[in-house]
Amino acid sequence: MNYGFVIDTRSCIGCHACSTACKSENEVPLGVHRTWVKYTETGRYPDVRRNFQVTRCNHCANPPCVRICPVAAMVQRPDGIVDFDGDACIGCKACLQACPYDAIYMDPGSDTAAKCNFCAHRVEQNLEPACVVVCPTHAILAGDLDDPASEIARAIAGNDVSVRKPEQGTAPKLFYVQGHAPSLHPTALPREPDGVAMVDVLDADGHNRSPGYADAARYEVHIRIGDDVLPPARGSGVQGVPSGPIHVGEGRMAGQMVAQVAHTAWHVIPWHWQVPAYLMTKSVGAGAFFLLAVARLLSVDAFPVLRAWVGGVGLVALVATTALLVGDLGRPERFLRILTRPQWRSWLTRGAFLLIAASLVSTAVFGMDLALATGILSPGFDGLRTCLATANLPLTVGAAIYTAFLFGQCEGRDLWQSPLLPVQLLVQMFVGGFAATLAVASFSSQAEPFFPSPHLGLCVALSLHGVLLAAEFTMPHASEQAARAAHSIVRGKHSRSFWWGAVGLGHVVPLALVAVPHAGAALAAVVATLVGLYVYESVFVRAPQELPNS
Repeated sequence: MNYGFVIDTRSCIGCHACSTACKSENEVPLGVHRTWVKYTETGRYPDVRRNFQVTRCNHCANPPCVRICPVAAMVQRPDGIVDFDGDACIGCKACLQACPYDAIYMDPGSDTAAKCNFCAHRVEQNLEPACVVVCPTHAILAGDLDDPASEIARAIAGNDVSVRKPEQGTAPKLFYVQGHAPSLHPTALPREPDGVAMVDVLDADGHNRSPGYADAARYEVHIRIGDDVLPPARGSGVQGVPSGPIHVGEGRMAGQMVAQVAHTAWHVIPWHWQVPAYLMTKSVGAGAFFLLAVARLLSVDAFPVLRAWVGGVGLVALVATTALLVGDLGRPERFLRILTRPQWRSWLTRGAFLLIAASLVSTAVFGMDLALATGILSPGFDGLRTCLATANLPLTVGAAIYTAFLFGQCEGRDLWQSPLLPVQLLVQMFVGGFAATLAVASFSSQAEPFFPSPHLGLCVALSLHGVLLAAEFTMPHASEQAARAAHSIVRGKHSRSFWWGAVGLGHVVPLALVAVPHAGAALAAVVATLVGLYVYESVFVRAPQELPNS
């Protein structure tokens, strides 16, 4: 058995019976959808065409959501259905990032991931999915793709079918008969073309409610032309829905506008400030203990008190990293399931074990440094401390860069697939480590013998990071989605944060301050570096998530 769907867009009338039946059958909460009807409008009034498309999980033959799930809550069954186990899910939201189709949502009641599961409970009773049964035009077909005699196999063989985003390599098993390109590809039509007026549904505060037309009756209909929002339109229906030509000015009507806005059921940003904060603290923690090990191997860390202080800064950063990771889970009380039922293909699982191992060894190194500094341990234990610090070298590097491979599994965010990302995170480890070292150095005159010129080290690390940023945002990107996200960072919505925060505050200001021979300037350079690093991580994490995949 190899189950799949076929959607005949020629027959779909946009009645939403499938989405209603899905909600009823699976008790899907309000505000989220397993199946939804997407439509696009093309043309110029009065020659406007509306195209309908039933959208849902593609039940991919190569599902990225299954690979990335750290606790095997997303599973691919032998019959090809991609199912989920809400009781096992920890709410990490990684599967939402891995899905190139925006088909997974967080259940607002359980804070766990959910999606279309092919009505597996019905399939097991030899029944068709609820959406198939209820469709009045038989536009939805479901069945065994491997059976050449099945209706779905014959429909695929006898029609021109297409899938969404075949370039992702997920091998989706949701096929569209005569699929409409702007519906299949959310960026096929511009959402804000120059010189074209766009019709949006706005609430009283000016917030755009157009992504949820089901809620439109609760809002007045306004017209947005560029950045200008005009008063409520004349000719609106009694429930706030336009019932005729909408006048937007002297003799101008909305009916003369080009309709190019692609409608989608919802679009969410799963990862917020906690993820960029965790990337920043992880760089500081891993970098501090990496430099401690290097300093010990070079025999330049002659002052146990300073070692203990740097280790203390690094340990606080690692604890903060763990707290941010656990706190961002939908079900933080289930965090230990990563250890008790790990799914080893997931870099979230591998990274968790690397981070835990690095934290444990780093804690031991810090404890020995503190004991040696206070005289609790004799200098004879220094050899053991050297062994622990040396063993911590690969662990800290792994903890610093594993996120690049986790981002690589997030196939719904193309900018994160950058081959430069592992090197970038490695350099960020040095930035964070030298920032921690320089912070301690600013309070002690003995810092120079502890580690040769932390000022110079921070300058070199920031310079390398700047070179990598230039390479990342000036070289061509492999996909349109990656290029759009990069444009948003460098020239679009996030450009001010990037240039003034990440580049200016995070690179130019620290490089200028470290040249000032004053402890206060060094401490200010550290603060500017860490704030700038957080700002960069914030725009890098957020920009790709703002692009719709459906």
